[in-house]
Amino acid sequence: MSNMSASIVRATVKAVSRRKILPTRTALTLTPSAVNKIKLLLQDKPEYIGLKVGVRTRGCNGLTYTLDYTKQKDKSDEEVLQDGVRVFIEKKAQLTLLGTEMDFVETKLSSEFVFNNPNIKGTCGCGESFNI
Repeated sequence: MSNMSASIVRATVKAVSRRKILPTRTALTLTPSAVNKIKLLLQDKPEYIGLKVGVRTRGCNGLTYTLDYTKQKDKSDEEVLQDGVRVFIEKKAQLTLLGTEMDFVETKLSSEFVFNNPNIKGTCGCGESFNI
């Protein structure tokens, strides 16, 4: 067993200037597909209470989101509770996520969480990072 944190999947970020996502006060909205996937990920892991979204510096354009299992809510985390699924957002990620829709997309080639983010000015070619 490695002692690295249980990081789940690479998260792809999409700038959604063309799509109208309703402006909400909620930091994050989960699609039914994302809710189902999170339930699936957590069903055999009773020690974890939900997923935590963080933000890291990387890629050719600045920032990328990370998804990890979490055992507790930190004081500065924002909690999103939707359909029985709990997602915690690290303080650093809260501003960049405001109004974002978190989706889970499965294709023949990959399955990944996608953040449809209205705050993003541009994503880089590799799709892994973005700038605000």
